[in-house]
Amino acid sequence: MTGVNRPIATTVGGLRASGHIHKTLRAELRDNLLGALREHRNPWPGLHGFDATVIPQLERALIAGHDIVLLGERGQGKTRLLRTIVGLLDEWSPIIEGSDLGEHPYDPITTASMRRAADLGDDLPVAWRGRDERYAEKLATPDTSVADLIGDVDPMKVAEGRSLGDPETIHFGLIPRSHRGIVAINELPDLAERLQVAMLNVMEERDIQIRGYVMRLPLDVLVVASANPEDYTNRGRIITPLKDRFGAEIRTHYPTDLLDEVAIIRQESELMAEVPGYLVEILARFTRGLRESSAVDQRSGVSARFAIAGAETIAAAAIHRATRQGEVDAVARPVDLETAVDVLGGKIEFESGEDGREDEILDHLLRSATAETVKAHLRGLDFDPLVEAIENGVMVITGEQVTARDFLAGLPSLGESELYDEICARLGATNDGQRASAIELSLEGLYLTRRISKESGSGEVIYG
Repeated sequence: MTGVNRPIATTVGGLRASGHIHKTLRAELRDNLLGALREHRNPWPGLHGFDATVIPQLERALIAGHDIVLLGERGQGKTRLLRTIVGLLDEWSPIIEGSDLGEHPYDPITTASMRRAADLGDDLPVAWRGRDERYAEKLATPDTSVADLIGDVDPMKVAEGRSLGDPETIHFGLIPRSHRGIVAINELPDLAERLQVAMLNVMEERDIQIRGYVMRLPLDVLVVASANPEDYTNRGRIITPLKDRFGAEIRTHYPTDLLDEVAIIRQESELMAEVPGYLVEILARFTRGLRESSAVDQRSGVSARFAIAGAETIAAAAIHRATRQGEVDAVARPVDLETAVDVLGGKIEFESGEDGREDEILDHLLRSATAETVKAHLRGLDFDPLVEAIENGVMVITGEQVTARDFLAGLPSLGESELYDEICARLGATNDGQRASAIELSLEGLYLTRRISKESGSGEVIYG
């Protein structure tokens, strides 16, 4: 955050001369959110599937100035949503240069800053913080201490000669240092109860208590948190007084629309090779099938990271094949989907009664997702010429290390039929890699509708 549009005022006098107006954090967030809505700008870029549910609730909470806790299973975008709130802060914000808490030059709150402001007057030096510097995030872990969140006495300052009663002997923790900013605590139920107690005064009275000190610091901080509803409601890990301090409790959810699921996979995955849209769609349908399956433990959820990792895995399989076989175009194919399932199965929690059936369940749901995708994209095509050619004894061979060119060369001739071209046109396939992937999808669809057979082994798949 350097250079671009940084204000030039370097003292309080220059800041006043520039016409700068001091706003509280909540007023700043509220005004910027309402401004974006008024101008029909999307203040939540990169979020999909929350437009009619989570986002309106979040916007109302911010307008009301409430601290917020997001409840949801893993992989529902809670952390991303919290980080997106940062975009509602001003691009640049003035602070008293050198202050521990990033106090506004018009409103010092610590003893040291108030003394400097009184001594220097309009010459009090001013620095500028970018919006990203006003967001702090903490993962609740068992080793988190009160000193980490609130603060503690600094023995070095005591050793310098200050008395224990001097407020300047305190080393402030994460929450006070987030003054005039946002502090996010991930997995709040995992925070020890004594630490949750330590947060009570910070969230309501906005003061801090450290080893007998009670400092009336008017902290201007927005506390946001994430929690798993299983921990939150059943195990009672968030103490009741702290739950009461949060003004808004918002439930997140997995995408309800297939297109939103596909958009999340495309947005979040880092693909090293081309992955056709229909393969991403299969992964999205597969993930949704897992979330609806009675054989899967839905209390633990099926994270969006499952499908994202799946897309990255099949892209890696494609680049692996292209590198080993000397292919020009690295394009993922349906045969690569099985490689993804092999390595991702461990990310799913199955019900206790399904021991030993995990592979069978995953295979069934992947086949269902593939069949639905074939039906959605290739419905209405006449596959009879291809089926007849295979029934006459032609076998089509594919596999993890079979190149697109070899696969295409092994396809049966269909005479005057333009089926191959029609398949490729439907699926937007132009080069050899894309054409091989598209036709392989149609063969898999014929197998799933029991019009042809399929045998797998030794890294090869034979349709016959």
